[in-house]
Amino acid sequence: LRMVIAEPKLVREILSDKSGHFEKFTNKRLGKLIALGLASYDGEKWATHRRILNPAFHLEKLKSMLPAFSTCCTELISSWESKLAGSDGSHEIDIWEDFQNLTGDVISRTSFGSSFMEGRRIFQLQAEQAERIIKAFQYMYIPGYLFFPTENNKRMKQINREIEGLLRGIIEKRERSNKESGASRMRMSTEDVIEECKLFYFAGMETTSVLLTWTLVVLGMHPEWQDRAREEVLSVFGKDKPNFDGLSRLKTVTMILYEVLRLYPPAVTLNRKTSRQMQIGGITYPAGVLLELPIIMVHHNPDVWGKDVLEFKPERFAEGISKATKDQPVFFPFGWGPRICIGQNFAMLEAKMALSMILQRFEFQLSPSYTHAPYTVITLHPQHGAQIILKSL
Repeated sequence: LRMVIAEPKLVREILSDKSGHFEKFTNKRLGKLIALGLASYDGEKWATHRRILNPAFHLEKLKSMLPAFSTCCTELISSWESKLAGSDGSHEIDIWEDFQNLTGDVISRTSFGSSFMEGRRIFQLQAEQAERIIKAFQYMYIPGYLFFPTENNKRMKQINREIEGLLRGIIEKRERSNKESGASRMRMSTEDVIEECKLFYFAGMETTSVLLTWTLVVLGMHPEWQDRAREEVLSVFGKDKPNFDGLSRLKTVTMILYEVLRLYPPAVTLNRKTSRQMQIGGITYPAGVLLELPIIMVHHNPDVWGKDVLEFKPERFAEGISKATKDQPVFFPFGWGPRICIGQNFAMLEAKMALSMILQRFEFQLSPSYTHAPYTVITLHPQHGAQIILKSL
């Protein structure tokens, strides 16, 4: 039995619940091909993994990652500048592909350091895996489809084995190094660490790449907001590399990113399953009911956001999220409650860094070849790419 619950208050109640009786629902076969890890666990295993992983996303740890963010963004900027150098002052690029490469490189550098090139190979395989899952997605409703011996299915399983092999080698190398240095032994099995690494790659790459893509698309549609964001970035940093303190002071940029996350949330729906009889909104549901929570509908609910709900209006966040939602906490781009995305601050910091460095050096507009067609394949993708016309400042 599947129920769609779109009432904002009820969605918040379900996501906020701490009883553990609204379990995370995951297609385990599909999850194994992408990643299992923290996002798919429940109960004590989820709590244990969350405790172990939390320190990796603390403020001081994120500050230490900023040079890696900057290096990857500099490489992207340089590649765009080289394309412009051979043109008549403007150049069309597909930012969707470029931002996937950027976010994959960021994760490779922040996760593996000296093993960056091995990390990059994992990212490339994950990107191919995502494309193959997109091809298979239309057939997922067929029972047992992933076991069919199609060329796509066989390749997906082969990619998964290669990713796990690369990660196992990196992890074992790190373990040997820790033993030699006397560092404490990790508290997760190698298999668990492999799944968490796969999840970090997939979720981190997808979330930030779609956020950056839709941000440049809407700023191409609304040049007045592009100008306002650039003015703020230049007033804070000039042409210098952005720093942590300055990024935290970017009010206009933050408003823009929030509004993009409202209109184009990376995960358009979240799923939960009742593990026992539960009451929701005065209705009793038995155990085993799949609850679909359409975040994109909550983010487009005119009763919460007003009659201008379909418009791009970053100013609605001028006084923060609470005021934007009329004091109803119903803004869920990274989920909500105890299972809110552990990497949300990582994603926002990376997006602010990339957007700031782009605005410092370029202005851009949508290309005539761009077709606005958001579609959902796990996350919200631009179906036909995201082509923009880039110009140097």
